Amino acid sequence: MENTPDIVAGLDIGTTKIACIVGRRNAQGKIEILGMGKARSEGVSRGVVANIPKTVDSIKAAVNDAADMAGVIIETVNVGIAGQHIRSMQHRGMKMRHSIEEEISQGDIDQLIEETHRLVMPPGEEIIHVLPQEYIVDNEQGIPDPIGMSGIRLEANFHIISGQVTAARNINKCVHRAGLNVTELILEPLASAEAVLSQQEKEAGVVLVDIGGGTTDIAIFLDNIIRHTAVIPFGGNVVTEDIRQGCGIMRDQAELLKTKFGSALAKENKENEVVCIPGLRGREPKEISLRMLAEIIQSRMEEIIEHIHFEIRNSGIEKQLIAGIVLTGGGGQLKHLKHLVELMTGMDARIGYPNEHLGQSKVEAVTSPLYATGVGLVMKGFDHLDRTRQSMPETNRKPAVKDHSKGRISTFVEKVLNRTGEFLKNDDDI
Repeated sequence: MENTPDIVAGLDIGTTKIACIVGRRNAQGKIEILGMGKARSEGVSRGVVANIPKTVDSIKAAVNDAADMAGVIIETVNVGIAGQHIRSMQHRGMKMRHSIEEEISQGDIDQLIEETHRLVMPPGEEIIHVLPQEYIVDNEQGIPDPIGMSGIRLEANFHIISGQVTAARNINKCVHRAGLNVTELILEPLASAEAVLSQQEKEAGVVLVDIGGGTTDIAIFLDNIIRHTAVIPFGGNVVTEDIRQGCGIMRDQAELLKTKFGSALAKENKENEVVCIPGLRGREPKEISLRMLAEIIQSRMEEIIEHIHFEIRNSGIEKQLIAGIVLTGGGGQLKHLKHLVELMTGMDARIGYPNEHLGQSKVEAVTSPLYATGVGLVMKGFDHLDRTRQSMPETNRKPAVKDHSKGRISTFVEKVLNRTGEFLKNDDDI
């Protein structure tokens, strides 16, 4: 069989937009974006599916556009999950091995992670990710990778991320009804971190802040280990709503004002700068002061940054985060936001663009912070392919692309998430 390159699709189901990004990995290990589709997200509220038919239509529109641009048929996608229902906790797992002669293998680690997935959660919650932080072998602490070592007692500190069963079920249901399979359900800030953070930053200590339309997602790394995750139920949409009410204009006009003229620092605008908004049906146009606009935006952004700073302090490692804060997502593009964050937190900040891991791409737009999550989902998809291939016998490995006439995307891993996958079999229950 001809050796065809793997192609992966990521589906970012956001509050303001649904974006599908299709990419392949080049010889240098960089991701080449082959196609992108975007649709307005009508059925999602604060990161959670609120209307299934509308969400399905938006998913279909985004996926079809991406497939047409890339010249492929998309069957399987990596999907992001967020929302204020996301919770995180620490847990220590332990496994007793039978022989000290046999080296610790990847199978031992997989078994420990699988057992942690079976933890009893509060009613209505399920585990989304079990992320190993460090391992302990026979009471020897702080081991990053125990494979090849000898030992009887294998322990690990895990960062566990959980969410509502219904939220995960509804996302899977929407993707399934759009004619697609889910390879993995991935927490969105983890995907964004993959796209915009460097290994050095994760090692030094960094806070990833992804400001979306409905939520602000946070992931904190230190020593290349995920230390803290959180989802704040505020994003760019509340800023738009404040502008709409404060200026007495339509919502679309408020969104346009925010993106074109908005600033997170009121003092950066002169008193006499105004913008003219057309009036409704024969009414007089309305003049809006850019200073007043910035004051509305600044007051709401200060509230969001206070929440972010609280989560950073809550992590217990605030003083160790040398690399500071990286801002990404659509809200990360707001003018002067970096300066406001630095003023309020006392930490260095930069805007995160998902271009560090990208090769030459057909689609220039994906280098915007707006698509950090989508690019990260594609990168996580390749990580998943690599992990699955390593654990499979050589003879059973299949290419990720079949139907060479049109490059059919069909990853050889067709399992849906353990728990949510079962729900898809009962699609008529809801």
